[in-house]
Amino acid sequence: MGNVSEFATVLRSWRDRTTPAEVGLPPGLGRRSTGLRREELAILANVSVDYLVRLEQGRAKNPSPHILAALAVALRLTESERDHLYRAAGAAAPSAQVVPRHITPGVQRIVDRLNDVPVAVFTAAHDILLWNPLWAALIGDPSTLSQADRNLVWRHFTSGHPGVTFDKQHEEDFAGDLTADLRAAVGRYPQDAALTQLVLGLSATSPEFRRRWAEARVAEHRSSRKTITNTPVGPITVDCDVLSAPGSDLRIVVYTTTPGSTDDDKLRLLRVTGLQRFSTVGN
Repeated sequence: MGNVSEFATVLRSWRDRTTPAEVGLPPGLGRRSTGLRREELAILANVSVDYLVRLEQGRAKNPSPHILAALAVALRLTESERDHLYRAAGAAAPSAQVVPRHITPGVQRIVDRLNDVPVAVFTAAHDILLWNPLWAALIGDPSTLSQADRNLVWRHFTSGHPGVTFDKQHEEDFAGDLTADLRAAVGRYPQDAALTQLVLGLSATSPEFRRRWAEARVAEHRSSRKTITNTPVGPITVDCDVLSAPGSDLRIVVYTTTPGSTDDDKLRLLRVTGLQRFSTVGN
């Protein structure tokens, strides 16, 4: 059993230090402290207020890794703090041998502040973890997808990319880079069971993936150009750039348009029309 007293202590302390502004919430009225209210943290971590109270009072024991991960992201914990939270709860900290999924405070701030371009965060296995409202307005809300379809490689090779078009060269490069990037991830995280199952599932389902996997190419997907055809304001051609998050194996994917172009005008319009429909960041 973990040190329940230590877990309750750090959970309360880290809630008290996290301001509403840090997590994109308004300050509200009648606030007696600068930190988050229990109700606010419960919403961010998708747990009940009653359960959060029991955690902070040391009455709820052995929270699941899923809940611990949600609390770590909601509280903007560093990796060291996240690992301490797990250990204080009596759980094993996430292994360095599996694909990292923790959103660091710096990455969260990047997504929070890049409001004028679509941006999302993916794991090294291409699972989407976080996105801003403009990404959802342009591509569609990822929270409506099944867990399997939140993986870009799985969706590309099993469902194609409805609503997105590439020219022939970019189509070839995109599929090849995704496969090569996934192989590189397998090399870095050979003990990740979910990653192994993803490759096995793709190999059993997609002949194209099997063919590309057999090429044994290793590379990183860095950029592409595509046209999003099913937006409320018409087709928008975007440049996609994949950035590496400092000190992490997360990928920050940013879509931009050529300044002064028709596509840029449409993206500006989508910021107005789209944000009315998608007002929250999900993970």
